Amino acid sequence: MSAVTVGEYTVDRCNGCGGLWFDLREHEHIAESKGDVNALDTGDPAVGAKQNQTRDISCPICHVKMLRLSVPDQLHIKCESCPVCYGVFFDAGEFKDYASHTVGEQISSFFRGFRRKKAK
Repeated sequence: MSAVTVGEYTVDRCNGCGGLWFDLREHEHIAESKGDVNALDTGDPAVGAKQNQTRDISCPICHVKMLRLSVPDQLHIKCESCPVCYGVFFDAGEFKDYASHTVGEQISSFFRGFRRKKAK
């Protein structure tokens, strides 16, 4: 892993696969700046897609088995999260995808706020 500074945050990038390790909620803050995202997630998405097949990934900080999660508004993105320190690992290309929402994802998110409440 190599440390990469983005604004006030330091993120770790895997030298082998190009994946990115974020400490607690760093990914949310960095995703707001598209320029930072493009400079940070420079890995090959095809390599990242192959990494999705890897199981039993250990947290680089706590060394415990991480949990595989889907991003709530973007279910096609599968990232790994540590149940102890709450850090998150995105495979190469996934963070760019996470930071950008397609028109379909934006519309879906908008209408989710208008779901009807069930009648009693």
